Amino acid sequence: MSPGFQLPGLPVEAALPALRQALDSHGAAVLEAPPGAGKSTVVPLALLGEPWVRGGRIIVLEPRRLAARAIARRMAQSLGERAGATVGYRMRLDTCVSRETRIEVVTEGVLTRMLQEDAALEGVAALVFDEFHERSLQADLGLALALDARAQLSPHLKLLVMSATLEGAAVAHLLGDAPVVAAHGRLFPVETRYAGRGPPLLPEAATAGDSPERTVARLTARALREASGDVLVFLPGAREIRRVRELLEAGALEPGVRLLPLYGELTAAEQDAALAPAAAGTRKVVLATNIAETSLTLPGVRIVVDSGLERRSLFDPATAMSALLTRRISRASAEQRQGRAGRQAPGVCYRAWSEGAHASLAAFTPPEILEADLAPLALELARWGAQDARVLRWLDAPPAAMLASARSLLERLGALDAAGRITSGGRDMARLGVHPRLARLLLRARELGWERLGAQLAALLSERDLLRGAAAAADADIRTRLELLRGESAAAAGERAAIERVRRGARELERQLLALPDRQRAPLSPQRRSGADTDSGAGLLLGCAYPDRIGRRRGAAGGAFTLTNGRGAAFAGAQALARREFLVAVDLDDRDRDAQIRLAAPIERSTVLEEFSGRIRRVDSVTWSSREQAVLARRALQLDALTLEEQPLTDASAEALGAAMLTGIRELGLEALPWNREARDLQARIEFLRAAPDGAQTWPAVADAALAGALESWLGPWLDGITRREQLARLQLEPALRALLSHEQQRALEERAPAQLLMPSGSRIRVDYRGEDAPAVAVRLQEVFGLAATPRIDRGRVPVTLRLLSPAQRPVQVTRDLASFWRGAYREVRKDLRGRYPKHYWPEDPLAAQPTRGVRRRS
Repeated sequence: MSPGFQLPGLPVEAALPALRQALDSHGAAVLEAPPGAGKSTVVPLALLGEPWVRGGRIIVLEPRRLAARAIARRMAQSLGERAGATVGYRMRLDTCVSRETRIEVVTEGVLTRMLQEDAALEGVAALVFDEFHERSLQADLGLALALDARAQLSPHLKLLVMSATLEGAAVAHLLGDAPVVAAHGRLFPVETRYAGRGPPLLPEAATAGDSPERTVARLTARALREASGDVLVFLPGAREIRRVRELLEAGALEPGVRLLPLYGELTAAEQDAALAPAAAGTRKVVLATNIAETSLTLPGVRIVVDSGLERRSLFDPATAMSALLTRRISRASAEQRQGRAGRQAPGVCYRAWSEGAHASLAAFTPPEILEADLAPLALELARWGAQDARVLRWLDAPPAAMLASARSLLERLGALDAAGRITSGGRDMARLGVHPRLARLLLRARELGWERLGAQLAALLSERDLLRGAAAAADADIRTRLELLRGESAAAAGERAAIERVRRGARELERQLLALPDRQRAPLSPQRRSGADTDSGAGLLLGCAYPDRIGRRRGAAGGAFTLTNGRGAAFAGAQALARREFLVAVDLDDRDRDAQIRLAAPIERSTVLEEFSGRIRRVDSVTWSSREQAVLARRALQLDALTLEEQPLTDASAEALGAAMLTGIRELGLEALPWNREARDLQARIEFLRAAPDGAQTWPAVADAALAGALESWLGPWLDGITRREQLARLQLEPALRALLSHEQQRALEERAPAQLLMPSGSRIRVDYRGEDAPAVAVRLQEVFGLAATPRIDRGRVPVTLRLLSPAQRPVQVTRDLASFWRGAYREVRKDLRGRYPKHYWPEDPLAAQPTRGVRRRS
């Protein structure tokens, strides 16, 4: 135990003997302790005096910056010191350590950078992973690298995983079946009051009279009336915090009630104000995100109001874009939040959902490694030398598809080579400690001599947007943020702290850039030399960071763009950038069919053509356009899936034009072809012979279905010069079908399935092979006088149906047995016809009568 440290009498102290023994004998342990047990502030100090520490340091990993700073300060206070002495903290842009520091509370990628720079962790006695149940990406990666380092280089390194709600058995197995030590019991009971009618209300289900913010504001006002003590309100994000604050301020709050926000983007002073005890005679209401869910004890808080919502970023590897979604929390998170009310005295928790709906919540929040952008993790693995993530031990292995997408992006950014190995540029990117996209931006800025501009852009994109609400929605141009950052435009009072934080981040990034080993700068054209001054360089640098999000405007009207990744993107409202031909969409909400552009920068056509010339390819395409109903032959310059330029292709081959036209005919269907009676008759005659007993083996299939499936062979040769639907009228389908027949088949066709039959009158009558009674001829009754029997075709195999007509071409009889007709029904037909056509000749004996084509006077 550290000298000067007195145990404060918290529940975790009962577990310390077992914990010491587990770490001493096994070298690793899992500590399960409920909220308020004191594990974060007691355990590191209690272990500092263990013999195996031997003057080394204990590194405590916290998933949240606010918690890391608060925990370090609290441990230092318990020793009667200031942070930076025995206990310090280290995070991006804020480090408070000294030579005397023995316990370092670190966050974000600090532990990962420590391991990458010194895998043996010389001088480090133990790594403590606090609040591991949050399953942050950095915690999972840090533990995987620590386990590998311990196995290969540092067997003496102690590993301790601490959690409030995570089931420890799986973690213990990952640590080599390490002992699980439990600290039991919450300090004080918390009463739960369910105040909703169903599950937590999501924003998309809100109505005009109700919303999650209104519900929480009503619950908070009720809690202030019904219970004593300060109030901690959990909301999904800063926007909801501001809205609930407005609603509460508009209501009748009691005198002495202070409303204090608490979220990650606030200044340290603003966060400290929310964490400090309320002044005498006042009550505070802390409106917080889930940043306050674990590790922190807020003095005076006896009441928790839980919206049941959180905001998480979900990554889609198919589009390499994330969607920021508000969704319901898990039961484990609800338990964590409830525990905030019982840290120092009995409390009460108001939940904005019903007791019956509580069981419908997920048991645990999914680990970040299963949902997040894995590009930073993939870069760290490559830097570690683990080309295959499976060589490391994971509680949940990174999903293969998401990891493959991340590696593809890194290769495109120049961080990995084609074999998946880290490049020298990739090592420089990893040293910068920002997302690989922003690291690529910084390195390109360095090559061009634009370090300050690059650092400003990277710092802007690493923090919350400097513009809020309606101002951000009305202006998506990142250059507006650059003007704020440089003091070239006036900032609102609420933006000044955020601007100063971004400036501090930009200075640090610029310092890191200048500290990198010298590399040869790129030769600069006069235009590029002036780019950093005119801000035309912003689009170039952002294009290097987001090569998959360079967009070109669709159509003459502004607002909608096509991106290099093939996705559509659009502004939600009127924007000056909408008139630009090209832009880089930096921040996108990918929930809709067209992703919503929230932040972008213009980029010139000339810049795209020059900067990305290595990825631009010339593509000749000959395709059918459904909209134009024509074949379009184009020569295009393409950057990935984005067409930069397009012009007509004048030398397209006949084969390519024909193939595209055939695609159009398939889409339009055979009915779009200029079928006439002759073509349809020929088709039917061939199908008639194909239906003969031996026909399928000797005659081609020419039914519509068969023709549609063989367009290339029978129609393709006849499409020369035809590239539009209206030009199909030129086609001669009868010759095209006849070309399918050999000379012998054409002769057999005329013999076996003649197009016409010679009647006794001398007329040649068309044979119908398509009707239900086919083959058939429609002939006037007078023209078959003297014909004793039904005509037959196909070598006498098939009788022809006779559709016998009156002189007015109206049917009077249909028969396939002419002889029977003469003997029987003819008498009645003759009687009827004589009455209707008295001038015509209707003999009693039709077999002895002379056939005639016209009117023949009766004798």
